[in-house]
This record gives sequence, structure tokens and C-alpha cells, in this order.
Amino acid sequence: MVPCEAIFLRAFEAHRCGHLQEAEAGYRRVLEYDPRHADALHLLGLIHAGRGALPEAAALMQQAVGITPTAVYFGNLGDVLRQQGLHAAAEAACRRAIQLKHDHAPAHFNLGLLFMATGRRDEAEHALRQALTFAPASNDALNNLGVLLQDMGRTNEAETAYRRVIGNDPSYLRAHYNLGLLLLRAGRFGEAELAFRNALEIDPAYADAQNDLGTALREQQRYADAEATYRSVLQECPDFADARWNLALLLLAQGRYAEGWQHAEARYDMHRTTPVLLPDPGYPQWRGEPLAGRSLVICHEQGLGDSIQFARYVPLLKARGLRRLTLFCPEPLQELLKTLEGVDEVVCNMQEVGPHDFWSLSMSLPLHVGTTTANIPARLPYLRALPDRVRRWRTCLPAHGIKVGLVWKGSISHSHDADRSLPGLLSLAPLWSVPDVTFVSLQKGQGEDEPAALAKQLPMVCAAPDLTDLADTAALVSQLDLVISVDTAVAHLAGALGKPCWLLLHKPWTDWRWMHGRTDSPWYPHVMRIYRQATPGDWAEVIGRVAVALEQYAQPTVAS
Repeated sequence: MVPCEAIFLRAFEAHRCGHLQEAEAGYRRVLEYDPRHADALHLLGLIHAGRGALPEAAALMQQAVGITPTAVYFGNLGDVLRQQGLHAAAEAACRRAIQLKHDHAPAHFNLGLLFMATGRRDEAEHALRQALTFAPASNDALNNLGVLLQDMGRTNEAETAYRRVIGNDPSYLRAHYNLGLLLLRAGRFGEAELAFRNALEIDPAYADAQNDLGTALREQQRYADAEATYRSVLQECPDFADARWNLALLLLAQGRYAEGWQHAEARYDMHRTTPVLLPDPGYPQWRGEPLAGRSLVICHEQGLGDSIQFARYVPLLKARGLRRLTLFCPEPLQELLKTLEGVDEVVCNMQEVGPHDFWSLSMSLPLHVGTTTANIPARLPYLRALPDRVRRWRTCLPAHGIKVGLVWKGSISHSHDADRSLPGLLSLAPLWSVPDVTFVSLQKGQGEDEPAALAKQLPMVCAAPDLTDLADTAALVSQLDLVISVDTAVAHLAGALGKPCWLLLHKPWTDWRWMHGRTDSPWYPHVMRIYRQATPGDWAEVIGRVAVALEQYAQPTVAS
């Protein structure tokens, strides 16, 4: 045997046994004898890829395919290029592998992963199914097909895929975890708990599974168990931002604000799955320093409702001696927030903001002013309707009876919109049994066209076409007696205007700010009344209670 080949075989055996340093040294010796030894180049590339040295791996594999263009070489080159985000080159390599060997399953699989990463879902499904056609036992392809199907909203098929993987290999960690995520999002919290626990039996240190187990427990209202789970994962992984954020939400929902606000700062940690993005204005973030004689920019984050809720801090901060206070917010809020006491400027573009001493995200304000449930700045109203816009609505609404604004759907982009929104306007039909009530649609976006379609059955004033921003909505709300709303910005708006608002909440878990079990809100005292689902998904029972309450609310007006 030629010495070069003997060295290669010893190196290959070391590689097969996991002795990578010995294998690498052997491959390099082979290449000293024969720089065009394609197998040595390719396998040395695999070693580099395994340790994350992807550019070096790709360079070696490029040499290998240039010498001996095989499907295996091109397939692995495509995988390495895909991991580097070089999608066009990766696709070309995988397609060349398939051209050389049409049933080369790894190339189909890598094409599937590439298409998943680039949003080409239909092509990804075809590629993954091709991989399974040629390698039916590929749990990796089946698990990723499940991920893709779940992302496409085909949850039943995704669940079947995950369960097939687990049936094939009960130790396949990611399938247990992915199944848990699917069940969690489907509201099957007990089953999700079991799936996460199965994942943790395989890998007790799997932090993501521990964190999501905490969420499954939280959704089952086992708050002490959820808290213990979040704290356990943070003890092992103190920098795990998603777990810190989840613990913050749990604490805040229980009114444990001192610790909750501290953990809530994790929301903009870039290691979070979906971090809040920070501005970079070139001056420091405010962390509670004295403000007398200084200037501050408060920056919008998350939803419109968040900005309305935390706008209450503007007068408090201005009273600390701020020389200048600027608000940065989305355009629909601009004119409304100009009515705040103490605000000097409201802008919609950070590039319009001149130099300031500090900036702050709006949700960080409670931390730095020491907010507890006992001292929430809750003097209502702190927002006001603009008189010129109010005049328009005075002539559009009847003078008799009570006038009730309705919002039955939130933004479709919200991650929990399917839970927090009503199925449709018809869900509120029992309210029309109450006499002498004029209903006014405050609905914008999804559901906005429903009143016109149901005009004969559920007559109401349709204001949506005239509501160009939240200042318009505020003007209309100011002329109403009551707002009934799901959990959207309009509920915050009504509260900030000091207008009675009945908030409809889904169960079990709702937004932290409405707190566990309360029928009122310390953020909007005396004006906010909360109606929660008694059974998850059962809106009919909630609307029934609201209808009874509305009849009682309307009685004084009817009697007069």
C-alpha cells in the first residue's frame, strides 16, 4: 500500500472514532504527500466545519469538488455555505449534488433548511419531503418538516411529524421540545408541560425547555411552580434574558413591582428571542440620575397602549426640574400626546431630536422612579381631547340615552391576538338587548368592516373612516359614556381620558398590567372594570355578564 493511503486510512479511522486531532494531523500529512487528495481535503473540511471554522471548511471543500466533483462533496459544501448565510452559493452546490445523484437525501435536506431560512416555504416543504422519500428514517428531516408545517399554521400535520420522530427515537431532544412549543401555542398547557419535562429528562440542563416549562406552568395558573422554574434556570444561566423577562412578567402580574421592574430590563437584552430595540442617539440612557436642569427623551417601545400607559410619567418627571422633556412616538400618537402636561416636544422621528442629556425607554420609567402598586401616578385624566376635534362628534351622536364605544378586535400582528380578540362583532350581540343605548364602533383595522355588514341586525354608529389617529379617537371617546373593549390601545386611551372602560380579558394568562384576579386596575382607578373569562375561550359567558351590567348601568338614564 502507498504510504499516503495508509496514513489516510489511519486518519479516517481516528476521525470515525472521534479522535479529531489525530485525524486532522493525519489528513494534513496526506496532503503533504498529495495536495490534490480530494478525500483528505473534504474530510479536513468537515473537521473545520464541526468546530465552527466555516470559511476554512468551505475553502477546503471547494478544492475537493474541483478535483473530484461528487454528490457527497457538493452536498456538504452546500451545508457549510448555508451555515455562513451564502444562500445563492449554497443552493447552487446542493443542486449540483442532486444533479450528480438525484436521490442524495442530504442535499435535499440542506436545500430544505436553506429555503426555510429564506422564507421559501413551499420549496422547503418539497425539498424536505424529497429528503424523506430518499431517506425515510431521517429524523432530522422529519423534525424540520414539523417546524416548517408549524410555521405555516398546519399544526395538526406538524404535531404528527414530531410524534413520528419521537416514536422513531424517544431520545430525540428537539422533537420533544418542538412538540412542547406547539402544544403551548395551542393552549394545551398540560400536554406542553409533559413534552418539556420529557425533553428535560433527556437533557436536564436544557435551559430553553426549562424556561418554556415555566410558561406552561404559568398558563395553568401554577404561579409558585412557574416562579420556581424561572428562578432555577436563572440560577444556572444568570444571563438568560428570556427567562428573566418571563420572571418579570410573572412578578409584575402579582404586583411585586420592586423586583419585577428590575427583571423587566431584560426585555432589551439582545440575547432575547425578540428583544426591544434600543435607540442610539449618542447620549446616555437615563438610569435614575437627578434631572434638575437636564433634558430627557422618552422613547416609545412595544405597542401604542404601552406609550399611553407610561405617558403618565411625563408630569412627574417634569416636576423633578427637567429643563426639557421630549417624547418620541409613532405618528398616530403624536397629536394626542401633545396634550400631556409637562411635555415640550413630541416627535415621530429620532433624527428630529436634537442633543439631550439622557434618553429612556418608556417602560423603564417605573423602575427609576420607584413605582409600586401603592404609588402609581394615577391622576386621571392625564390625556385630553382636542376641542376642535370634539366639536365634530357632538353633532354626530344622539343626545338621548347612553353612548357606548365598542372595540372587539386588536391588531392581527399581536402574538396573542387570537386569544385576546373576540371572534367577531356578533359576539357582542347580547348587548343590543339593552334599550336606549347607542353603540359606536371604535374598531380600526381587522373587523372594521363588520358593522356595515351587520347594519340591520346590529345598528351602530360607524366612526372608523373618520378616525385618522388616536387624537380623533380620543375626541370621540370623550363624547361617550362608556367604552367596552378587548385588550387594545383604546382601553388605555379611555382610562387615560378618565372615561369608564370595561375591559374584556381572555384566560388564563393576560397582560401583566391587569394583574391576577383583579376586577379593577390601579393604573386606571375608579374608571376601569375588568371582565375575565371564567373558562379559557368562553367569551359568551363574559358577554352575558357584561350585558347584565350594561342594563344596570343604563337604568338611571332610562328612568330619567
